[in-house]
Formats: sequence, structure tokens, C-alpha cells
Amino acid sequence: MTEDQEAELEEQADDVDEAGAEEDADGLQEGDFVELEYTAYTTEDEQLVDTTDPEVAEEEGVDEQGQEFKPRTIVVGEGHIFEAVENDIVGSEPGDSGTVIVPAEDAFGEYDPDDVQTVSAEKIDEDDRYPGANVQIDGQQGYISTIIGGRARVDFNHPLAGDDVEYEYTIADEVDDREQQAAGLFEMYLGMEPELWIETDEVEEEVPIEPDDDEDEDAEPEFETETVEKETLYLEATPQMTMNQQWMMGKQQIGQDIIEKVGVDRVIVQEVIDGMGGMGMGGMMGGMGGMGGGDIEEALEDADVDADEIVDELEGAEE
Repeated sequence: MTEDQEAELEEQADDVDEAGAEEDADGLQEGDFVELEYTAYTTEDEQLVDTTDPEVAEEEGVDEQGQEFKPRTIVVGEGHIFEAVENDIVGSEPGDSGTVIVPAEDAFGEYDPDDVQTVSAEKIDEDDRYPGANVQIDGQQGYISTIIGGRARVDFNHPLAGDDVEYEYTIADEVDDREQQAAGLFEMYLGMEPELWIETDEVEEEVPIEPDDDEDEDAEPEFETETVEKETLYLEATPQMTMNQQWMMGKQQIGQDIIEKVGVDRVIVQEVIDGMGGMGMGGMMGGMGGMGGGDIEEALEDADVDADEIVDELEGAEE
């Protein structure tokens, strides 16, 4: 047997071992959707990093920030939480809990003294010239540590840089329902859950016709129309969603990620305009003309205006 043949056999054996290991793997694996409850504090000064617990949020005074505190849906292995926590979850089962210490370099980075710079206060908006203010200088995000006269010390490290993080979690459940999976991803990306549903639609598509063997290779390709089934994720775009900065800047990327992770063929966003309950726009189209001549006096009465007084004023102006 040649060396090449031996190498090929070894490679095939490795592939078989890997496939068997994947089949034998127990518990949650990378790519699984889970609903996670967690609370994370810095280990040194116990500063809250994040939580899904409404009681913890209330105790820490962060419950009035417009955020809903409840279990969150994540995809294991996709970087939605710290990698050390993801690694701890792999192999676990719904209902399991754990505590993981995430070192600073894997959390928010080590503290770098070189990332503290002195800049002219003129580069900072007057309303932000105070210690603790978050500012952006030359495209970098930082916060003011001190400001004296016309100079400011700006720290461009993450506020939690240099801190180890203790992460306590409980796997509330595994998420198999695809609509719930999509809703959880949207909440993670946008901080809100749009109304959504999945349907199978019949769609007409132009598909290329396979050329005959004797046809010219340089001939223009021909197409025919076929009716195919597509799984479609529909979601209702509320004003809150359409004005969401994350959605405005990254809707294409978010949509593509949903398609790949949830396993649908496409995403359709529907904008809904509700009725105004009988309120017309006549008053905006040429003044009050939209009311009709017979309704002017009634409109004036509703507005508590004396029509006779208006006529008298107009006649006095003509004289």
C-alpha cells in the first residue's frame, strides 16, 4: 500500500470517527436554540453587567430603562453570549444551571493605559463636558474621566475593561418552534419582538432550461416559469420597528441571518397603515373646502365661532 493510500484511509477513518462522535453527542450542541435565564456581575466590585431577572433589575435600579427582563433566546455557538458560557452549556440539558467565571481578556478586554488620551475640550460638545460623559472623538467611543480648563482626559477602554465577570445561568428550555426562534433572534438584534408567522407560499419562478447535448455552448440560456413552494417568514413592521436604528442599518444582514438559522426561504416585511377612525383629510386639502358648502355653518358652530360676527367684520372691511 502506498503512502497516499494510507493517508486516504486514515482520513476516511477520521471522518467516520467524527460522524460517530456527532451522533453519540448528548445534550445541547452548537446550533441549538435555547431559552436562557442569567445574571452577570463583575467579580471585584459586583457591578451588574446584564440580567434577565426582573427582581435583580429592580434591586439594581435598571428596571426603568424600557427594557423587558425575561429569559432570552440564543443560538449556542453563535457568539450571542460569552464563549466560556457557551462551552459550559454544550452537553447540558434544559433545566441545568451553571456558574462560569469569564476572565477579563475574554469578557471586555484587558485595561490598556495607552487608550487614555488627553484631548482639547473644543472637540467635545458643550453639553458633554463633564466627568463620566460618553463621547465620540475621531470615530472612537470613550468617556471623560476628568476635565480641567480646556483639556479633557478621555478613556477609550470599555467601562468594564479589566474586570472578570461571574456569569450565573439556567437553561430554561430548548426552543424548537421556529416562529419562537425567529422572534427570539429579532428581540436579540432589535430589543423588540415583531408580530411574525411562517407560511408556505406557491411562487412562480424563472428557472433555466437544461440545454441539449448537441446545442451550441455559447447559445443564450433559455428559461421557463415554474411554480415552486417557498417557506416565508412574514413580519409586521410597526413604526417602532421601522425607526429602529439597528433595523434601518442592518435589515439585509438580519434577514439573511434569520433565513439561515431558522431555515426559511425568504423574509417578507409588511407595513401596516391603520385607519383613522373616520377622520378625513379634507381640512388639509384646500382649507375647509372638503367639508362641502352645507357643512360650513355646522363646523363654525362646533368651533364656537359666530358666523354673523364674521360677516359683519368682512362688510366693515369692504366699507
